[in-house]
Parts: sequence; C-alpha cells; structure tokens
Amino acid sequence: MTVIDRETEVALDLTRGRFGRTVHPGAAAAARAHHDKAAVEAYTNHLAPHAEALLDAARLVLDELPPARHLAGSRAVLDGLAASAAEIRRALDRPAAPGSAAERAQHSALWPYLAAWADHSFIATDLADQSGGQHKAPLTDEEERIWTERAQAAQRRGELELTESWYAADGQPITLAHLIQDNDSTLVALRGDPDAPGWQVIGHYAHEYEAGKVLPAPVPPGVLRADVSRFNRPALAPEVSLQELIRDVVEGQTAGDASEALLGAVQRGYDAGPMIRLQELLETSSQFAAPWRPCRAARSPLASQRWAVRSSSSPAKSKKRPRTSARPSPSCPHTAPPRCAPARAPPWTPHPPPPPRASTTTRHR
Repeated sequence: MTVIDRETEVALDLTRGRFGRTVHPGAAAAARAHHDKAAVEAYTNHLAPHAEALLDAARLVLDELPPARHLAGSRAVLDGLAASAAEIRRALDRPAAPGSAAERAQHSALWPYLAAWADHSFIATDLADQSGGQHKAPLTDEEERIWTERAQAAQRRGELELTESWYAADGQPITLAHLIQDNDSTLVALRGDPDAPGWQVIGHYAHEYEAGKVLPAPVPPGVLRADVSRFNRPALAPEVSLQELIRDVVEGQTAGDASEALLGAVQRGYDAGPMIRLQELLETSSQFAAPWRPCRAARSPLASQRWAVRSSSSPAKSKKRPRTSARPSPSCPHTAPPRCAPARAPPWTPHPPPPPRASTTTRHR
C-alpha cells in the first residue's frame, strides 16, 4: 500500500503546476482511479484470504496477556480492522462492471477501509507474532540480585549507558544498557523504570541481536490521534524554508531585510514560520511520549529544545540552559481505533481554501 501510494503521488505531481494546482485534470483522474484499483487488488490478492485468521490469532494472544493499560486500545484496533474487513468483503461480494464508472466509484469508496488496514494492520501482525514467544528468565534469583547490584553501582558511577527502551506485554518497560566496569562493557536488560527505584537486571547478552531473540517483545506502538492517517493526508500549509530565509538575509540590502527574515521564522498562524513548526513538533512529540512521563530524563531533551524555540522568538535570553540526557524513550504503547468509516473526503478531494491571514508582510527579493 505504501508503494502504491507513493507511485500515485509521483504521478499526481506530474499533473500539477508550479503552485501545486492540478493543470491536467484528466491525467489526475486516471492516476486516482489506478490508485484505488491497485489498492483493492493488493488487498484482495494478498490479505483478504488471511484477514480473518490474522485477527483471530491476534485476539487469542491479546486474551492471554496480563492486564495492562494498552490492551483496551489494541482490542479497539482489532475491532476496527474487523469492521473495515467486513465493509470491504461486502462490497467485493457485489462487484461493479469492470472498467465502469460504478467500479471506479466503488473502489474510491473502499479506500478509507483499505487505508485503515494499511495504517494499523501491523498491530495485528505484531500481536500474532507474539504467540508462544513468552520470555524465559535466563538468571536465577541470586544471579539477578548480583547483576542488579552491579548495575546499580555502575549507575551511581555514571557508567550505565542506556541505549534502547520499549514496553513489554505486561506494561513494564524493558531497557537495554551497557554496563561498564573495569574498561569492559556488558549488555544488560533492565525491567522497570531506570529513573525510579525497584528496577532489576533480567539478563545479560553478547549483543543486541541475542537480547532481541529472548527478551519480551515490545508492545506495538499506538497512534496519537485516531482520525489521522498517513495515507489520507491533507494538503500542508505553505511555508518558507530556513534556507530561503538565510538566503534573504545574505542577499538583503537593509536591516529591514534581515528583520523580515527573522520575523518570518517565528511568525504564527496558518503560514507559521519554521521555528514555530519546530515548537509544534516538540509539543506533539511530548504528547506521544505521554506514557513515559514519569521518566524525567526522557522529557529533558524536549524541554531543552522547547527552551531554544522560546528563546529564539523572545528578546529576553536566558543564560541558564536545561540539562539534556541521552536517555532513550520507548515507543508509545497506547493505541486508538482506526476509523472504519470514511473519516473525511478521499485524499484528492479539493480542500477548503486556507483561512485569510491576519496580517501580511511583503517579502523582499
């Protein structure tokens, strides 16, 4: 589905003019029809025979997992995928005449359901892959105590380097770390929050590949907003790149030219500048990392970058910079159900015009 979507975007780009408007409507309509038909054929040939069995296997694993806060979201995802599969099956059981306008309309109407599978089917496959893959503790209780004390001592010395984290099926975080002692490094796995008391070492390994084979599999990451799809993206607001703003300053002839470029970087609104977009990126990323909020080290890089954005758009410069950490944060395990009914118009329906600008500036060239 990703390949089909990218190929269609390339084809549609060839039908657009300099300012992104469609100048070859016939070719654009043909590209859209080919996209919808290819998506239906891909689902029919590769997934339709296995969709029900895949969902059954995923539900079986889900029923066997210990209680955790992400399970309700995962179950909602599976229910949404089942509803989408039912809608696709219902339409394909009554196919329209090949090559007709009715067939094109039918394929277009199926696209939101196909997009739901393209966006969220990995959650079902990841759950199904966990069948029979329960973690077996490689350490005895005494060995676990010794390794945990050794790792805690290394943490106090600043020689426990955290490299990767994820949530296991029981909702507990698993973290890989390099334990450095006497100029020697050992890869260990920790269960629990390394920033809070109570974590413990559950194994040591020669390398990441060996650890990945025996450690609990990560919970499939979720989605931040249920009505957002990477296959149904609205048109982006126009924006000026930092490179262009830098060029404006280099080519500027007055102080006003440089000031205008700086204002363009931090202006807000529909056509917000790149620094404001960066702030939006960091704030949205902090929402995605919400399940990891108790860990202050995972939040400090975001706090540092937000400070940089605020200070660049404020005349008052703070001299105290927040500390950052190399602490990794795991993928967010909370999930939201996919939209099994069309959430909005198909991706190529013309979008409403952008809101009028509150104020406009004349850019110097």
